Amino acid sequence: MSIQLNHSIVHARDSLASATFLAGMLGLPAPVRFGPFHAVALDNGVTLDFLTHDGDITVEHYAFLVSEEEFNAILGRICERKLPYWADPGHQRASQVNHNDGGRGLYWSDPNGHSLEIITRPYGSGA
Repeated sequence: MSIQLNHSIVHARDSLASATFLAGMLGLPAPVRFGPFHAVALDNGVTLDFLTHDGDITVEHYAFLVSEEEFNAILGRICERKLPYWADPGHQRASQVNHNDGGRGLYWSDPNGHSLEIITRPYGSGA
């Protein structure tokens, strides 16, 4: 068996609301309840398992490789909701898209402050 990432726990103030936000933004099926978690299943078999956490939340970064069509749809949902987005992880280039590796990418935040990223080309894959 090869080694594969299976899941990651994402701390949130409200696990259902946060999981629903991510699934909606990415155009994925609604989260599924599993024990104390609300799981968002990604297309490669990995789940992000949201867990309600009352204490301080350490901000994490989650990057998603998407097709050009999915990028357009996600950017459309970001704009419809008037969410701020940036071309860079330091949030210096507001309302811009980067073109790293010959693709497109952007960053935005979830309700807990986690940094979300979509890219159409893996880093290091372009000229």
